[in-house]
Amino acid sequence: MSSTDVVELILKDHRRMEDLFRTMRNVEADRAAALDEFANLLIAHASAEEDKVYPALRRYKNVDGDDVEHSVHEHHEANEALLALLQVEDTASEEWGEKLEELVTAVNHHADEEERTLLNDARENVSDERRAELGQTFREARAQYLDSACGSIENVRKLVAAAND
Repeated sequence: MSSTDVVELILKDHRRMEDLFRTMRNVEADRAAALDEFANLLIAHASAEEDKVYPALRRYKNVDGDDVEHSVHEHHEANEALLALLQVEDTASEEWGEKLEELVTAVNHHADEEERTLLNDARENVSDERRAELGQTFREARAQYLDSACGSIENVRKLVAAAND
């Protein structure tokens, strides 16, 4: 049976995003399909974190609330970079490559920071049982977002607009 530890589930998504970046950099690959999977995964992952994981982590005194706020801010930056890439029509163009690298930079920076701060704090300060509960609610929320085509360009546009209001 697969782990329901929220930390492990988040790390697994981060590794999948890295795999998709490699595919999107490969000129031989189906870049559009990889981007579609990536967009849905990124939005579902970040939304589920913001809905279910971050509010719970905020309640732990040894988890830095500023780290939580910073992570939310970085999700918005990643969404803006994702939208910029989704708006490029030609996956073989130089512009597509440039926008992809901006997205890679934003997402990798966030994942690295989140892994070093929030996830390490969660591993040290949140019980195994509570991490399993959070993992279950994270997985359910993430699945609902994935079912709703959350990575569509229309939805990403809405998220970016809402964050900029």
